[in-house]
Amino acid sequence: MKYVSTRGQAPVLEFGDVLLAGLATDGGLYVPDEWPTQPDLTSPELAGAGYLEAAVAVMAPYVSPSISVDELRVMVTSAYSTFTHPDVCPVTPLGDSGLHMLELFWGPTIAFKDVALQLLGHLFDHELTKRGERATIVVATSGDTGSAAIEACRGKDHLDIVVLHPAGRVSDVQRRQMTTVDEPNVHNVAVEGTFDDCQDMVKALFADVSFRNDVGLSAMNSINWARVMAQVVYYATAARTLEASVTSPVSFSVPTGNFGNVFAGWVARTTGTPVSQLVVGSNSNDILTRWLATGVMEQHGVHPTISPSMDIQVSSNTERLLFELYGRNAGDLAERMTEFRAEGRVDTGDTRLAAVTEVFDGASFSDDDTRAEIRRTYEDTGVILDPHTAVGVAAARAVRRDPDVPMVCLATAHPAKFPDAVEQAIGIRPELPEHLADLFDRTERFDTLPNDLSAVEAHVRRVIG
Repeated sequence: MKYVSTRGQAPVLEFGDVLLAGLATDGGLYVPDEWPTQPDLTSPELAGAGYLEAAVAVMAPYVSPSISVDELRVMVTSAYSTFTHPDVCPVTPLGDSGLHMLELFWGPTIAFKDVALQLLGHLFDHELTKRGERATIVVATSGDTGSAAIEACRGKDHLDIVVLHPAGRVSDVQRRQMTTVDEPNVHNVAVEGTFDDCQDMVKALFADVSFRNDVGLSAMNSINWARVMAQVVYYATAARTLEASVTSPVSFSVPTGNFGNVFAGWVARTTGTPVSQLVVGSNSNDILTRWLATGVMEQHGVHPTISPSMDIQVSSNTERLLFELYGRNAGDLAERMTEFRAEGRVDTGDTRLAAVTEVFDGASFSDDDTRAEIRRTYEDTGVILDPHTAVGVAAARAVRRDPDVPMVCLATAHPAKFPDAVEQAIGIRPELPEHLADLFDRTERFDTLPNDLSAVEAHVRRVIG
């Protein structure tokens, strides 16, 4: 498997190099040079396999020849041993509505980012050990990626990690999951700005070639292809659980801000999972749903909401989909992305919009709508949703095309990560799992910095020594 940049000016790389590079040197995102055919998880060889063997089968084509199947199996086994559900990512019915929940919150930080990042920690350590190198991971987070990346990197011999979160714009639980980790290789920074500012900061750090080389910079955000690769697996296993086939497909509803999670669903569909519809659920930061309605991607200001992980206006992973929509013409795409960054707006055109809406639908919801969905679902089923999952469930109800096709709603976080929003909706404050029960008694450690590139660069150099 070879990987190419969406901007077309970076070297073609194998998986190990793409893993460590994160962002391509031309500012683009890496994608496979061609999409593989996904193994049939309903075949006699794999039908009875658990999540671990299914994950190995789905990901093996993407990591070859950098990593052997046996090496991958060891890392997958170790990564998912940290999950507290035997099925890793189980599918459960959501009442009798024909909706299902894909529960992605059984990892150590109780959010879906664990599914990819627990594996990435092992992939990084494996590759760096093989090369005798050390890397500095810099992560921008809107809440969940940071704690999951820290959990994946903490104590690793070959990694330092610096996490940038927007000051005052993540939940108390999200912040404390990051800032209470006491490890010498873990460093937290509250940036005085939005998540988009943090994400732009990471891209600017990568663009500074001297800094990038000096600190061995790498990324665990969804700009890193390996994140998307690991997320493809649970779409494939969920479809198998519901016995989907070419003639009996499945649909998915995904609360999304940065487009990485739902893009993994598109990859699953492209490579063989029978997906008939992908629903994008947005909060009031609705750039994606507006794009799906009009073909125009236009930035508005970022509005704080009760679903903060989706408080985003620059959805990085749309670039990977646009690369496909522009016929993999990297030159055309680079011009459009430059236009988008300069003007905050790009019109992708009716023809490309038609190709997107063949499978994608979108719906956006206010905070009041989100609380109403938490309340409705609890009253109907007894299931407590976090506000992000509630957006996805509300979107599924709003734009579901075919009630006869099973609709899987991605449950992206445990409700206890957002107790204030849940309590406002149903008067119940969900409790943290036992391993996090003392979270609010732990000491926090973080630095606050201005939204200034030189200040952040100087801080990273200082903390990694």
